[in-house]
Amino acid sequence: MATEAAGIDRPLLVDDFLQRRRYQLQLADAAADEHTLVCLPTGLGKTTVSLLVTVERLHEAGGKALFLAPTKPLVQQHADFYREALEIPDDEIVVFTGDVKPDDRAALWDDARIAIATPQVVENDLVGNRISLRDVTHLTFDECHRATGDYAYVYIAERYHADAADPLVTGMSASPGGDTEEIETVCENLGLVNVEVMTEEDADVDEYTHDTDVQWEQVTLPDEVLAIRDALNEVITDRLEKLKQLGVTNTTNPDLSQKDLNKMRGQLKQMMDNDQSEGYKGMSTHAEVMKLRRATELVETQSVESVRRYFERQREAARSSGASKASQRMVADPKVREAMRKAESFDGLHPKFSKARILLAETLGINEGERAILFTESRDTAEALVEFLSASFDVRKFVGQGDKDGSDGMSQKQQQETLDEFKAGEFEVLVSTSVAEEGLDVPEVDLVCFYEPVPTAIRSIQRKGRTGRQAEGKVVVLMAEDTRDEAFFWISRRREKKMASQLAELKEATDDIEESVGDEGQAGLDAFAGGSASEDDSGEGSSGDDQGETEGEVDGDDEGEIGGDDEGDAGLTDFAAEAREGEDDVDDVETEADGETEVEGETDAGDDGVVATAGVDEGVEVVVDQRELDSSIAKDLSTRDGLVTRLETLAVGDYVLSDRVAVERKSAADFVDSMLDSDRSMFEQVGELSRAYARPVMVVEGTNLYGQRDIDPNAIRGALASLAVDFDVSVLRTEGEEDTTELLATIAKREQETRDREVSVHGEKTTKTRAEQQEYVVSSIADIGPVTARTLLEHFGTVEAVMTAPEDDLLDVDGVGPVTAERIREVVGTEYE
Repeated sequence: MATEAAGIDRPLLVDDFLQRRRYQLQLADAAADEHTLVCLPTGLGKTTVSLLVTVERLHEAGGKALFLAPTKPLVQQHADFYREALEIPDDEIVVFTGDVKPDDRAALWDDARIAIATPQVVENDLVGNRISLRDVTHLTFDECHRATGDYAYVYIAERYHADAADPLVTGMSASPGGDTEEIETVCENLGLVNVEVMTEEDADVDEYTHDTDVQWEQVTLPDEVLAIRDALNEVITDRLEKLKQLGVTNTTNPDLSQKDLNKMRGQLKQMMDNDQSEGYKGMSTHAEVMKLRRATELVETQSVESVRRYFERQREAARSSGASKASQRMVADPKVREAMRKAESFDGLHPKFSKARILLAETLGINEGERAILFTESRDTAEALVEFLSASFDVRKFVGQGDKDGSDGMSQKQQQETLDEFKAGEFEVLVSTSVAEEGLDVPEVDLVCFYEPVPTAIRSIQRKGRTGRQAEGKVVVLMAEDTRDEAFFWISRRREKKMASQLAELKEATDDIEESVGDEGQAGLDAFAGGSASEDDSGEGSSGDDQGETEGEVDGDDEGEIGGDDEGDAGLTDFAAEAREGEDDVDDVETEADGETEVEGETDAGDDGVVATAGVDEGVEVVVDQRELDSSIAKDLSTRDGLVTRLETLAVGDYVLSDRVAVERKSAADFVDSMLDSDRSMFEQVGELSRAYARPVMVVEGTNLYGQRDIDPNAIRGALASLAVDFDVSVLRTEGEEDTTELLATIAKREQETRDREVSVHGEKTTKTRAEQQEYVVSSIADIGPVTARTLLEHFGTVEAVMTAPEDDLLDVDGVGPVTAERIREVVGTEYE
């Protein structure tokens, strides 16, 4: 079929800005009718489909549109596209990220026709009641396969279906899930009832796709690199022998699986919980094994330079105060020191470096290509590659926003400028960590080179989507022989085939999925609507201080593994052989990235605690401290019918339920830890709470209060008694966050509906009174606690008299026995060393 060159003419669209593509129009028409999942291969214009639905809804239904994307660079990219494509003033297309102050967002929201945002910001603004979704007539979830578990998409969808007067949802993904069950879960979580799938086999799509040639290039490690690896493996074998003696493993093979290592850790944790000292020693040894495995992976699959940097960080960590015994032991081991010396003296190249340079020379030189992207999992490797390749090519790096171990991140502005310059042809090679791989509209390139195989099909497909759009492109994957690269090669290959077939199967199974999610989805939508009274907006409360947005970048940090397999006891070679044979019982290798995932932390700069409201002021009100957003409690409260949540930076307490009731919430572990916190003890917090509110409440959450630390249970009981008797605080126990939510809702309703009390936030952290300071000084002498300190001061009159009292006089005080008296005299009278 000939390409339909005519532009699309629709209200609000810039004339002829969009090329008329039949498949996009078909998908948009379907998505405009009902809540729809749109599945379309990368690079074929999913955003255009959503844009077409948005302009129709704004024209027909009015209101405003909300577009959610998982990262700040994606948000900015989509905002630029919308502003260019639409005849809507730029200031009515607003960007919502944590870079915008909360109060400013509330004002921007009111005037916006289209808001393009990260989900964490919208989630927090909803919990804090800063915005309302009532007038949103189209909500788009980009990369909607993320809508599982407690990801912000799930909560936002629930609120939208409950609060919006005329909702319509579009979910978009090139790779929605591994099987129909996962896809159904995404649909149910987002309230989608229609599934539209286009594959590259469809006639309307085929003319816009081109073959992407995938090549696997195997490299052989030089003897010097193998010697470094072998020295480290000897140490791993030695440490595994110690763990074997503890009975937590039956192998000393250094290539054991991540699944086995996780199992070991679980057994050691159980030993620690049972107060077996061997468990603590074993856990330290296990940590050392993890560090050593990280080093072997770096030297095998990344570069000698990256393992050099890793060793240097470990040396610095071992010299620091509070260094772990695992770090100290590892850098002191003779074999490890030998490996360090070998790495520092190695002046050759990792063969992947040489291969990457050859591939770039062929693409950009011989074949007269213009641009290439080189992806790597490790920021260390990315920086080393930029330095190495700059001698031959014009190269720039593209990494996440966080600064890490001497490596500066890139600001959002720097990221955008780098991409703009790449598009404009100002440099040839972009070396990027995985922050650029999901959905970013990186321009047409002649080569995508994977520095290492990617075991996750979704990420691999996203990367390959960078090439082969307007002309035939090439993808090359570098693979080090007889390393974890080989295992990932076979897993990635199997998953690629599986994903392609699943997309085809998804197309065939759409009717069944729609039937399944149609019935359950409608029930879910009814439940959403019933869970929050959209008639009177009482459930539209929302909140939020931004907790951080994940850029999805894996930037090789100290503890992380590039990947972890789940394959039982099989060694690396055996694992690869089994995967090659396509055994059905071979577990998928998942990237553990333990400690590697770079979180692009966002905070709401300048939040002064003033709450902007979304016009939802009726109902029982619960004021939430912004630090409580890490739990599910605030979100759960915000979805309750008749409850309104608001967010503030509370000076004291975690929740305010009326003018007289404020609640301090602590998990069982936090409760015990705060008993021992010398900087700010639980008793200080509770003292401030009881001075500010007439009915202070302490909620202790969790069922294992007496098993948290190696502390005498009577000490914990004493703390509970002190809270109740000395501070007049009500101490309430709950089983978990769900139970706590119910309790808070019950108290708030009882106070405000039954007692007719209003919410009033007051109180602040205060300077201790003189008596409190005196009690604090005495109680810290020998950890004797506030009650005994008060008794001593009442008996002797002054701190000085307590300090100088002879041991016999101390024994005359009620509650002071020989041990306490001796400890006081020892602390006060012993020379300071």
